[in-house]
Amino acid sequence: MKCLLCGSEKYQAFTKTRSFGFPLSYYQCERCGLVFQTLEESQAADPDFYAETYRKIYQGNPEPTVKDLYVQKNRSEFLIRFLQRQKIYPTRILDVGASSGMLLAAFRHAFGGQTAGVEPGDAYRAYAEAQGLVMYPSLDALAAADKGPYDLVSLIHVLEHLPDPVGTLVMIREELLAKGGCLLVEVPNFYAHDSYELAHLACFTPHSLQEILKMAGFRIVKLKRHGEPRSDLLRLYLTALAAPAVKRSNMVDPSPEKWVGIKRRLGLLYRRLVQKLFPHKAWRPLPDEKGD
Repeated sequence: MKCLLCGSEKYQAFTKTRSFGFPLSYYQCERCGLVFQTLEESQAADPDFYAETYRKIYQGNPEPTVKDLYVQKNRSEFLIRFLQRQKIYPTRILDVGASSGMLLAAFRHAFGGQTAGVEPGDAYRAYAEAQGLVMYPSLDALAAADKGPYDLVSLIHVLEHLPDPVGTLVMIREELLAKGGCLLVEVPNFYAHDSYELAHLACFTPHSLQEILKMAGFRIVKLKRHGEPRSDLLRLYLTALAAPAVKRSNMVDPSPEKWVGIKRRLGLLYRRLVQKLFPHKAWRPLPDEKGD
């Protein structure tokens, strides 16, 4: 049992909770401070979990829902603006964990060029393919097709699900990214988002997200804390644009993060205060909340 960021075998209990009726145990690494589930205990560490079970548990239906598509559409618009502000205009794009393909379709419309997606969920992958998108069930299937390299590889709300996030990022940098290419990552912000979920193996803070990218040989170009597309006031998410580091040591040790538990409690206290004082700005309504 090892930390998902630094590989340390020294960790302590952080919290016990439940998600969708399942008991969850999170631990904190004593070396780097990451909060994570152990792969031995988590069902989500099994790759087969995502083929059919994941969406059924989370949404009660393996098919894309109106709410899910609404969030994906608005998140796609934010991410395109984010890239354009950094003057990133990719022409060969890979989206890992592409879900319904909403982001890929938006990328194709905004930037043109060629797109491909990796999505293990059968129903979501079929939905994306029905929109004319090129999709693969796994990174192995993508590698077998040999379609790279890509100017942009995106992992939007994917990194927190991966049993080997550092290894996956290294593989993307070494095998999938074109020279001069960029990585786009978004994860829940542990200091504002609920974060504890059955499928969330790791809980990322701004610090630990930067450290895991550094461990995998990337440097941060831009890191933004924000609430898009769910909140005007709460910084629920972390979006990072990264590029391969010019120089990388063979031994990269993570910088430890302290007071994670205290910062988590203060962040959630602020969230509760904002929700109480500004309920309509704290959370934007979703389609089913408006009766659609």
